[in-house]
Amino acid sequence: MTKEQALKKYFGYDKFRPLQSEIIDTILAKNDCMVLMPTGGGKSLCFQIPALLMDGLTVVISPLIALMKDQVQGLVANGISAAYINSTLTGSEQSSIEWKAKLGELKLLYISPEKLLSGNYLNFIKSLKVNLFAVDESHCVSIWGHDFRPEYTQLKALKANFPSVPIVALTATADKVTRKDILTQLGIPDAPTFTSSFDRPNLSLNVLPSRNRTRIIENFIKERPNQSGIIYCLSRNATEDVALALQRVGIRAAHYHAGLIAETREKVQDSFINDDLQVIVATIAFGMGIDKSNVRFIIHYNLPSNVESFYQEIGRAGRDGLKADTLLFYGYGDVIIRTKMITDSELPEEMKEVQTAKLTRLKQYAEADICRRRILLSYFNEEIREDCGNCDVCRNPRQRFDATTIAQKALSAIARTEEKVAMGMLIDILRGSQNRNVLERNYHQIRTFGAGRDLKGEEWAEYLTQMLNMGVMDIAYDDHHSFKLNNYSWSVLKGEQGVELVKFEPYDTKKARQDAENPKEKSKREVIRDALFEKLRLLRKQLADKLSIPPFLVFSDATISEMAQKKPISRYQMLQVSGVSDAKYKQFGEVFLNEVLDFIRDNNAKGVARVANGSTYIETLDLYKKGLSIEEIATRRNLQPSSIANHLIKLSEDGHDVDITKLISQQEYDAIVDMALELGMNKGDALKPLFEALNEEYGYDKIRLALAIWDKNG
Repeated sequence: MTKEQALKKYFGYDKFRPLQSEIIDTILAKNDCMVLMPTGGGKSLCFQIPALLMDGLTVVISPLIALMKDQVQGLVANGISAAYINSTLTGSEQSSIEWKAKLGELKLLYISPEKLLSGNYLNFIKSLKVNLFAVDESHCVSIWGHDFRPEYTQLKALKANFPSVPIVALTATADKVTRKDILTQLGIPDAPTFTSSFDRPNLSLNVLPSRNRTRIIENFIKERPNQSGIIYCLSRNATEDVALALQRVGIRAAHYHAGLIAETREKVQDSFINDDLQVIVATIAFGMGIDKSNVRFIIHYNLPSNVESFYQEIGRAGRDGLKADTLLFYGYGDVIIRTKMITDSELPEEMKEVQTAKLTRLKQYAEADICRRRILLSYFNEEIREDCGNCDVCRNPRQRFDATTIAQKALSAIARTEEKVAMGMLIDILRGSQNRNVLERNYHQIRTFGAGRDLKGEEWAEYLTQMLNMGVMDIAYDDHHSFKLNNYSWSVLKGEQGVELVKFEPYDTKKARQDAENPKEKSKREVIRDALFEKLRLLRKQLADKLSIPPFLVFSDATISEMAQKKPISRYQMLQVSGVSDAKYKQFGEVFLNEVLDFIRDNNAKGVARVANGSTYIETLDLYKKGLSIEEIATRRNLQPSSIANHLIKLSEDGHDVDITKLISQQEYDAIVDMALELGMNKGDALKPLFEALNEEYGYDKIRLALAIWDKNG
């Protein structure tokens, strides 16, 4: 079997994604390598295909139990012998899997680094015929990675104990320093690195100020009914509060964090994977090991710690290649918390500097007024020359204005309060608020009290945040987050330097404008496609529930979306849908075919315009199954007999139960084929000369049937 045949047979795809073929060839040649591909980019296939083609066992080192379980379930669903060993198994279950590995009955074995390197387990692995080690999430090896795990550093023992067995290191996020360290730690410093594009054009990138987050999230989710999503929060309390707020407005949501008991976490996770929950509100304790392909949105309620974490987390959306949305809420309060977390950590000073620099890069992304995708990709040393058109900055270019007067009012108030006020108090002073805190400190007597009444509180919060991010003033995290003046501040106050800010636009106003600019009215074809997609989605859920597996392991959203668009009506056509492998067709193909056929029939019966080219074939097939002849079908459908013959020939070729040999007598067949031979006809030649040579004794329907049978018989 070639790698292309394995791809089609086991996974249902017709071609490899960029770099996959070259990586597979490198591994098949028994060479080490490193693979950098974005989440959803197809990393797993890079070692799964070689595992199928090589003699022996591929050992996959994976850090997370959930990821092992999901990947093994997916492989088994595709007819591939795979298993995992981790702490969830009983002694007898582990023993059974080990015997299968010894007997050569497994192609892939997933195992955690802790288990692999515990006791004498490496000696057991030595007793197996190992053909490849795949180190997944390999950024965990490096101290410079965003999710360093000390136990991963012991993996250098693999090359020491198995010098002739190739190692492939795989990760979705690693800068140049991290990549070099991974290869060194694994003992393969000279291995080639295959770096796929980090671009995920199907992901829409959006950033909003952190005000009114919960209300915005509620509206966001209500506009996406039945779409799965993850909301990441910084604290456990926030996950519980946000989940409760969503539940109150009727959204199927639950919270997830490390403080929950294991049983509860597992129940919540399974409910989300099985599409019983629409939304998970979680800390970063959730998600890294989730192989759920139909997550349609990721929301960051708080600022992540670095670009790598952010990129990996948004990468959990749209893994099936369909459109997905990402939304990051950004406010200076999160920057304060993140900075304090770094300062208070027990990391060495060198690492604190690295983490601070990484946080700064993420701030630059959040504050950008140029294409966000270009900023994101440049972090991973990838350049794109054009704006993406799929981020909020590209879709709604920022409107800048001269805000020097606004800045001077704010800076003057900071100076007159002796640099002792934080944002909330400063806004109260500028807006002339007569609250107790202002009055007790006599701030109502300073010259700039009420100087900014013309702006709303949320406008001032937005502009002060922009000024802070631009360095117009500083903030003292160790002095109650009070604002401080710097050289830039004084030059603005003196009129020596101007300030430009991005014009504030309330979220509701912005949304209304965007909705008006982008009307969402669908065409009839789109309405029909979406209706069929929903029927197929519900069917998938029913089948998955019966089998106790996640719905996406039946078919991905991308696959049923293509079914809804192409509307296959035969086995042949169904196998042309991306993601429908031989094993999947045997399990689910007929059920989904029947659902498509029923949908076409129902819509035709209701007088809806034909929903697919195949619908006319289905009408012919239904009449044929009732025992009508070609002539009777043609009369009933007001079509030519030759058209009906064409339908039946096509239906037969596509695997439907149509026996075209019974539609023509042996005498008719012999006469037509003999004359075709005499004329020296080839496939595709015009039929009129044959029709005339037969003295017009046989109709075109009989001629088409005879030639089709002749062709089928070789």
